[in-house]
Amino acid sequence: MGGISTKKQKKQSIQKDFLSWFEIPSINFDEAVDFYSQIFDIQMKQVVMGDYLMAFFPAQGGIGGAIVKGPGSVPNDTGPLLYLNGGKDLGDILNKVPEAGGRIVLDKTLISEDAGHFAIFIDTEGNKLALHSKK
Repeated sequence: MGGISTKKQKKQSIQKDFLSWFEIPSINFDEAVDFYSQIFDIQMKQVVMGDYLMAFFPAQGGIGGAIVKGPGSVPNDTGPLLYLNGGKDLGDILNKVPEAGGRIVLDKTLISEDAGHFAIFIDTEGNKLALHSKK
């Protein structure tokens, strides 16, 4: 039939965000919490939930996440790439990565004038993450 579908097509669902929560796995929980607290200049509330230790990123009305230690929380640098908010200029956060014990994999790079910049780093646990900012 030359690529023409005879099936009735479903209405496409458009969502505001495709990320609702994130968890960054850790083995050395305290070191991981210190790393993110230092590069973002934040305080993270820590809780124990069953077999898991969690430290929450302080998000207000937006998408939140946590550092997690527990069964199945294994740091890696090969899974999905999570882009964290780099604020007004991701360079401010990226410059703190080496001092906090992480490693920069890709320096601040222009995507386009409209899309902004990104950078990639490895945290103290060996997780590969990215930062994004408009500037």
